[in-house]
Amino acid sequence: MKDTNRSRHGARAERARHPSTAATAVSAVAAALAVSLAAAGCTSSGGSSPPDGRSASHSPTGTGTGAAVGPVLAVKIDNAPDARPQTGLDSADVVYAEQVEGGLSRLMAVYASTLPKAVGPVRSARESDLELLRQFERPVLAFSGAQGKLLPLIDRAPMDAVTPEKKSDAYFRGGARPAPHNLYLRPSRLLPVAPGKDALTTGFRFGPAPAGGRAEASRTVRYPAAGFTFTWSASRARWLVSTDGRPAVATDGQRLAPATVVVQYVRVRASGFHDFLGNNTPYTQTVGSGKAEVLRDGRAYDVNWKRPKAEDGTEFSAADGRPVAFAEGQVWVVFAKAP
Repeated sequence: MKDTNRSRHGARAERARHPSTAATAVSAVAAALAVSLAAAGCTSSGGSSPPDGRSASHSPTGTGTGAAVGPVLAVKIDNAPDARPQTGLDSADVVYAEQVEGGLSRLMAVYASTLPKAVGPVRSARESDLELLRQFERPVLAFSGAQGKLLPLIDRAPMDAVTPEKKSDAYFRGGARPAPHNLYLRPSRLLPVAPGKDALTTGFRFGPAPAGGRAEASRTVRYPAAGFTFTWSASRARWLVSTDGRPAVATDGQRLAPATVVVQYVRVRASGFHDFLGNNTPYTQTVGSGKAEVLRDGRAYDVNWKRPKAEDGTEFSAADGRPVAFAEGQVWVVFAKAP
């Protein structure tokens, strides 16, 4: 098993949690959230999930090279222990994982093929999100706030940024969790229909596996106070996600399981922003080039990534320059600090 950016802070954070069985915690949260969703006139993604780990209505993404038919929806999702399990994460086409203050992690889920009934918990945006989202054609960004000095930059960015203050009927408080881990989004209030896979202008390619690679049973990426592990399941033909050493599940209890995982090594530097405690916000630089690992079909491939301009999608290629295709299904991109 490989490991990236080990830290004793993650171990301390794990020990600080109250012990409980995963089954009990998931059941309690799911039940409480279901009541709140029903009261709000909305339910979480229902039905059984197919083997690719996405909701039953989710169709596989394509190359993302066709003409966009509408904006994608990007949602900033809480990934603190008190926010799990999340709702609607299994329906996303792409899930980005980034480091935030205190060495913790936060997610951005991008929806194009389908819109779940609810998504959340929704949290605040970061400066890095503006650069990351430029590869989409004027996306809709749902978030719950940002550092005061960052808000003018968000307002000027080529996107439709929607907060609870701008569209209160699109958000609701649900479940038994305390704020700020209980804010949820109704995607249909922001987009009438899913734009379709051609709105994914990310540069990703989908198709047969490349030649070579190496067998990989498990891969771990660590931040100073958080970590992700992806374990290959031959029976499901997907990578099972664990967060901070615990299985990552949706509110219906189904394990999160992308078809492809990309560990993308990027420059992580200090930004000009801080949280209310004075911790600096890391800036994850996604324009440029570097190394990455693509995990698919139980194998790992060492690749190069390139994104010359913010408006460009990110291309992944083998040593000989040939594009590397992803497996059909959900993609997780985990940004790791380059050595």
